[in-house]
Amino acid sequence: MNKVYPSATEALKGVVADGQTIAVGGFGLCGIPEALIAALRDSGVQNLTCVSNNAGVDGFGLGQLLETRQIRKMIASYVGENKEFERQYLSGELELEFTPQGTLAEKLRAGGAGIPAFFTKTGVGTLVAEGKEVREFDGHHYVMERAIVADVSLVKAWKADRSGNLVFRKTARNFNPNVAMAGKITVVEVEEIVELGELDPDNIHLPGIYVHRIVLNTHPEKRIEQRTVRTAQGA
Repeated sequence: MNKVYPSATEALKGVVADGQTIAVGGFGLCGIPEALIAALRDSGVQNLTCVSNNAGVDGFGLGQLLETRQIRKMIASYVGENKEFERQYLSGELELEFTPQGTLAEKLRAGGAGIPAFFTKTGVGTLVAEGKEVREFDGHHYVMERAIVADVSLVKAWKADRSGNLVFRKTARNFNPNVAMAGKITVVEVEEIVELGELDPDNIHLPGIYVHRIVLNTHPEKRIEQRTVRTAQGA
């Protein structure tokens, strides 16, 4: 089965719709599916719930969808670096479900593993636990967190074969495998596509059973969120 599509626009056609929950891989601007986010913006779908570690920056990543007002709710761990996010949230135009980073990763992993909920110490006694079941185990309190299953997951990987077996590159792996697992339909953007059998099975990070569509983006922009340089000695 060939899962490769000619463009990000074609890969999302017939998949995305108004009101969906969309999970997006990445950490800051590292390992984000740039072409797929742009295609999602251009699709014009509205009232999205976006699940991601963060909300991009102004004008890039998920920040593009905030500017076009396509996101109704964010489920995220970090929302700095984005003035438009701040403006929409403080004015009541955008819903936010703040989720501790490790909890968010586990909610996605659990969703992909078919586990409906789990208990964690993280957030007990804070706003995070409000309205949630708290139970005692071995003298300690734990809050119950529901898993996340997304209608569509958008993922960035380094390399894929035509069956969707994926290899991620270094820290760009971050949330991407969990996001891929959690999607009812998972669309992956990669920098290289190889033929079946070319990937060493021991080097595959995520099996193709989780991947439905693949699009090639050989030259992603890969922005640096905040570039900091040290003054050279003697300068």
